[in-house]
Amino acid sequence: MLRQVLLSASRSDRVKTLVETAPVTRGLVHRFVAGERAFDAVRVTERLAGEGLFASIDHLGEDTLDAERARATRDAYLTLLRRLDAAGLARRAEVSVKLSAIGRYLPGPGPAIALDHAHAICDAAGRYGTTVTLDMEDHTTTDATLDALRTLRADYPWVGAVLQAYLRRTEADCRDLATTGSRVRLCKGAYDEPASVAFTARADVDRNFVRCLKVLMAGDGYPMVATHDPRLIELTGVLAARNNRATGTYEYQMLYGVRPAEQARLAAQGERVRIYVPYGDQWYGYLMRRLAERPANMTFFLRSLAGRG
Repeated sequence: MLRQVLLSASRSDRVKTLVETAPVTRGLVHRFVAGERAFDAVRVTERLAGEGLFASIDHLGEDTLDAERARATRDAYLTLLRRLDAAGLARRAEVSVKLSAIGRYLPGPGPAIALDHAHAICDAAGRYGTTVTLDMEDHTTTDATLDALRTLRADYPWVGAVLQAYLRRTEADCRDLATTGSRVRLCKGAYDEPASVAFTARADVDRNFVRCLKVLMAGDGYPMVATHDPRLIELTGVLAARNNRATGTYEYQMLYGVRPAEQARLAAQGERVRIYVPYGDQWYGYLMRRLAERPANMTFFLRSLAGRG
């Protein structure tokens, strides 16, 4: 129930205004978001690299309906990649891109514009020696995102995909994508989806995650296991051994600000660990989905709002 409330709040302009104008909630934002500028993302990436961690950086924003903003988001990624390269961090950080942030929903040729912007971002990433992962959004975008992935991989075979374990279709998608050279991030999912297309009980989502993880770890691709669940982290290690996977042929992924001690523990064991680092001024929707994923964070959030002013 609390998860549904939080996901509804992520679409509420009234709640958004309350959160964005409450200075004390900034502490919570900074826990999960690197900052609002490319400088902040590079700074956090440098710190993570010093701790033996990698980064996947997301310039926050989605559902863009303005062509100028879509271009600005593309340009923000190009600036970020250039600055990562200048700092010697390009091989420690890739970028994650939502197609809706770079124009997919623009009137008329929106999908083509988004694909052009994605090509520009992938081209820059390739020149700087790093990679791009296409973020997945709600279930209505899955087919279109996978179509864009296939198009981009014709020129950039290293482009990564994201699959969400709460969708009923995902095990089949994992089988399709568990191929040589394919990079797949498996996560649980953070959108409010109907039961017709998604598992709604946590136990069912977990079971589907396990089924999907087994497919990816037994396949020929590069699994990127995005979870903070201790059971799933342990299972990943078991499946790596069972499938004779060497360290570096898969990786763990976790969110910036979530279980940093576990991130450090895995890295100290020689595992490759990549941290999802968001930045930018469009942080509200991202923050609310993080709260929905882990409602224990709600205590700090409510205390922040209660102490406003």
